[in-house]
Amino acid sequence: MRALIVDDSKMVRMILSKLLRELEFDVLEAGDGQEAIERLYHGENVDLMLVDWNMPVMDGYELLCAIRANILLSHIKVMMVTTESSIEQVQKALSAGANEYLMKPFTKELLHEKLLIMGVI
Repeated sequence: MRALIVDDSKMVRMILSKLLRELEFDVLEAGDGQEAIERLYHGENVDLMLVDWNMPVMDGYELLCAIRANILLSHIKVMMVTTESSIEQVQKALSAGANEYLMKPFTKELLHEKLLIMGVI
């Protein structure tokens, strides 16, 4: 299974990459939504995306909407992984097509649980 981590924090990308590799994911990274969408449009195939909300250039919500608007990308499971914790933000992301929502800071166990719920492990 191939995952794309989209977060402007190199540290967060490093942590998530380590955790996903332990679960035998092939991991790619992008520093913002625009970089992620360009990778997808240029043929990178991914099964799962872990997306931060607050990023420069293109934020995670805009990225989520772009993914869900493209029939060729609609198969990708998307988990928002963000500090945005209001119920309104969670509902907005889920309504836009996010499969799961994980609030930072998170534990390895909670990430694992969310991945199980999504059916990717």
